[in-house]
Amino acid sequence: MNDEKYCLGCGVKLQDENVLSEGYTTSLDKDYCQRCFRIKNYGEYQVVTKSNDEYIEILKSVGETKDLVLYITDLLNLEEDLKRIRDIIPNKMILVLNKKDVLPKSVKDEKIIEYFNKYDNEFSKVVVISSEKNYNIDYLLKQIKLYQTTNNVYVVGHTNAGKSTLINKLLRNYSTSDRELTISPLPSTTLNTVKIEINEYLTLIDTPGLLDSGSIVNYINDDDFKKINPKKEIKPKTFQVKKGQSIIVDKFFRIDYVEGEKNSFTFYVSNNLKVRRISSKHDDLKDLQKRTYEMGYNEDLCVNGLGFIKMVNKGTVNIYLDSRVSTYKRDNLI
Repeated sequence: MNDEKYCLGCGVKLQDENVLSEGYTTSLDKDYCQRCFRIKNYGEYQVVTKSNDEYIEILKSVGETKDLVLYITDLLNLEEDLKRIRDIIPNKMILVLNKKDVLPKSVKDEKIIEYFNKYDNEFSKVVVISSEKNYNIDYLLKQIKLYQTTNNVYVVGHTNAGKSTLINKLLRNYSTSDRELTISPLPSTTLNTVKIEINEYLTLIDTPGLLDSGSIVNYINDDDFKKINPKKEIKPKTFQVKKGQSIIVDKFFRIDYVEGEKNSFTFYVSNNLKVRRISSKHDDLKDLQKRTYEMGYNEDLCVNGLGFIKMVNKGTVNIYLDSRVSTYKRDNLI
C-alpha cells in the first residue's frame, strides 16, 4: 500500500520530519505543506531553489506521453526562444498567450496571432487569453476539447507565466471542486507535477515552471517586483528620440541613442516605472553593464522580465543594465 501523500498546492511529497526540507507539514493529515499554507493564508513566500535540470527531466517525461500540452507564456515577457520547450516535448501543443489584459486594449488578438504565424508547424493552435480577467477561457476550453488525445492535458511554461492562475480559473469555471493551486508572483511555486481533475473528461497536470536565469525577477527585492509587475493595462510611453539623447527607466536601465535618424521609442513597461528622457552626457546608470545593438527597421528591444521597447527606424543604441539580465531583439510584436 502506498501511504505517500503529496501537497495539493505545489505537488511536493509531504513529510513531518524535517522543518527545513521541502514538503514539511505539522501533520500528515493535512493537504498542504507548510510553505503553501503560509503563501495561501499569509502571503509569506519562502524561496525553494531547484535546478532546471530537474524540471527538464519532468518535461521530458511529458514528451513520453501522447497527451495534449498547453504551453503558457506571458505576452509582455515572451521567451526569446519559444522552441526550447517545443524541442523537448514533441506532443500536440497549444500555445497560450497569457496576460492580454496588461497590453493596451487597442492591440487586437488577430494582430498578435499573426505575429506567431512563423510557428505554424510548431503549434496546433495559438490562443490569446487573460486568466486574470477570464478572457477567452471558454474558447481555450473548446480548443482543448478539439485537440486532446486523452483526459490528461499537461500545462507547461516558464515561471511567472500564469500557469497556476489559469488552472485555478478553469477549476472555478468548470469544476465543482473547491481545490486551489498555490499561487505566488515569484518563481518556483510549483515544485512537482500536480494533477487536477476539472471534470470527467479533463484532468490538467501542472508542471514546475522553467527558471529563466536571465530574468530581472531573480535579482530584485519584493518591493521592486511589485513595481515592475503590471497589474493593469499598460499605458505605453512614446518618445521622439534624436542622436545624443537617452531614456532612463526608473533605476533599472537606460538606453542611449548613439547613431541614426530621428526615431520613435515606445516603452511597454509597468505604469509604476518612471520613464524620462535625458541628454546622453549625464552619467545616470552608466555604472551598469553596457551592451550595443544595431536596431533594424521595426524591431523591439526586449529586457527579460521588464517588458520591451518598440523602435521604428534603424539605429545604434547602447543599453545599460544589470549584467545578469538578458536582452534580445525581435520584429515588432505590436
